[in-house]
Amino acid sequence: MSSPSTNDVAIIGAGPAGLMAAEIIAQGGARVTVYDAMPSAGRKFLMAGRGGLNLTHGEAMPQFLARYREALPHLTAAVDAFPPQALRDWSEALGQPTFIGSSGRVFPQTMKASPLLRAWLRRLDSMGVTFALRHRWKGWDAEGRLSFQTPDGSRAVTADAAVLALGGASWPRLGSDGAWVETLTAKGIAISPLRPSNCGFNVAWSDIFRDRFEGQPFKGVALSFGEQTARGEGVVTRGGIEGGAIYALSADLREAIATSGEVVLHIDLRLDLGAGELTARLSAPRGKQSLSNVLRKAAQLSPVAIGLLHEAAIASGVKLAVLSPPALAALIKAMPIRLNGVAPIARAISTAGGMSFAELDEHFMIRRLPGIFAAGEMLDWEAPTGGYLLQASFATGAAAGRGVLKWLGDAITNQPE
Repeated sequence: MSSPSTNDVAIIGAGPAGLMAAEIIAQGGARVTVYDAMPSAGRKFLMAGRGGLNLTHGEAMPQFLARYREALPHLTAAVDAFPPQALRDWSEALGQPTFIGSSGRVFPQTMKASPLLRAWLRRLDSMGVTFALRHRWKGWDAEGRLSFQTPDGSRAVTADAAVLALGGASWPRLGSDGAWVETLTAKGIAISPLRPSNCGFNVAWSDIFRDRFEGQPFKGVALSFGEQTARGEGVVTRGGIEGGAIYALSADLREAIATSGEVVLHIDLRLDLGAGELTARLSAPRGKQSLSNVLRKAAQLSPVAIGLLHEAAIASGVKLAVLSPPALAALIKAMPIRLNGVAPIARAISTAGGMSFAELDEHFMIRRLPGIFAAGEMLDWEAPTGGYLLQASFATGAAAGRGVLKWLGDAITNQPE
């Protein structure tokens, strides 16, 4: 690498973690170049904003930090140093004020990612940050230089420090394909296998149900697995189910399927009605009404919910029509659904697994690779949707940026006279 006094820093990955590291380092006076394999920056960030950009969450810090599960001890310092309020202030300074929704989730008032990203890129440009796009990182060459594949061939880059912010392996067409795993494993760095997080699951639907209800949501439900319960909605997919309530349980479901091959999830299709009230409604004389009409009118179930009940009955070897009102009410309140696999990581919202925190020092520098830092989703942590994913990506990017500045300062201080 070149003399530390030149303060040239390479950021590899133009997602939230990489761009935040770039901003922090540029503020410290270093020359920063951001490299990314895609033709433009922040592609997955823009995808995250398609349904409303959920930047962070407004809940109290103890509960917030607990969302990071086993990674809490490793992420606490970074999130404490760049907490949700700091992220909101940062967004507002870029002309994108935020608000807290009824669920506690924090969004820009525009609800979009693109205005925030454009303002951010303008700021970085004003700070002298440059971008080298269509540069796919391949590791290091024989002389220890960063190696990139570009449309014009291979390129070697010398830098005094570098931040790896290469993401996980979800939505690979947007740039984060997990190709870095092999490169870093070859350097002896411990990496937990990348796995889907906030993902869908496979269900052996009947052809009739799949063809009729694919893409349809079932709303206002509660999903239960073990001692965990999540309220929200799910969506029927061709291969199974996905959706917010499913994602909230995905870590536990994924690990249970890895152990047992399949698991049974229970769905309460009528949260606001107890089993007794449902039984009373279903016990009223039916007259000439079909069972589907009774379920639609008396139990106020949607067509997809009624379809789910039929699927559950078929799976248990009985017909829905022969169930007594109490048994039917019990099924509505705790409908079993067998999950027999995890949807592919390419369709997951985020990634579990990644570089072990044991490989990093307290400044997010890789111990085996002095001057090389890591941040964002490529580290071994996961979190539910709700703003926790972006918050930790921003926070670890900022932490790695501060780590780089400290490294550069120490390198200059320790130069021989």
